[in-house]
Amino acid sequence: MPARLSHADLLQLQRWNTPTIYNGWEQITRHDIARAAFNHEELRDFMPQMGPVVGYAVTLVIQPSHKAHKNPANIAAYRRYVAEQPGPMIVVIQDLDKPEVLGSFWGEVNASVHRALGCIGTITDGAIRDVDEMTAAGFKAIARRLCVGHAFAAPVRWDCEVQVFGQTVRPGQLIHADKHGFIAVPPEDEAALLDAARFMDANECNTIIAAAKGSAGRPVEELLKALEQAGAEFRAAAKAKFGRAGEH
Repeated sequence: MPARLSHADLLQLQRWNTPTIYNGWEQITRHDIARAAFNHEELRDFMPQMGPVVGYAVTLVIQPSHKAHKNPANIAAYRRYVAEQPGPMIVVIQDLDKPEVLGSFWGEVNASVHRALGCIGTITDGAIRDVDEMTAAGFKAIARRLCVGHAFAAPVRWDCEVQVFGQTVRPGQLIHADKHGFIAVPPEDEAALLDAARFMDANECNTIIAAAKGSAGRPVEELLKALEQAGAEFRAAAKAKFGRAGEH
């Protein structure tokens, strides 16, 4: 993995929503912008009032239907793995029981424990519970649904690739997530992401958005011409910066 971004850079990334981060990412990546990095399946942000969450992935696989996984040695080893990673961390969990939902790894206890270990939230393709208590702990949760019990939810394996919401996430990947979904940034794109997101946000504001919001009272033909000109300016600015035109 490359050198991680500074805490200041992470805070700046957190100022934008995840679609804005995607707009910057698509300008700098060599990956498929129609399939790579982001969730393909619907998910739910249970704490949208917290805004975006930005951190580095620690990964976990669970299977709440199987009692054999519930052993103290696994729990202790998994917690040590998390404690040894640099933060801020987002716990990305693959639930092997999917499409069934039989138990939640998350609740007030595990949210509080992971917050103490340096984690700030989770993305799980399973369930969460104790949503109010998790919110009070300052632990953001993006999941498939809520459930009542925990069953035998415990670590099966960790520090491995996981498949969540149709996307592969690897340990240490930079994650940006909010109510729209998440993006797991490919390592080679991480260093240039902040500059790209900042540029594309300003580019939109200076061209297309400004033309659209300045439309009051303008004749239709004049408005259409202004929007066309703004779109051309937007694409030209993106091409000058990145060597490719923006998508607006």
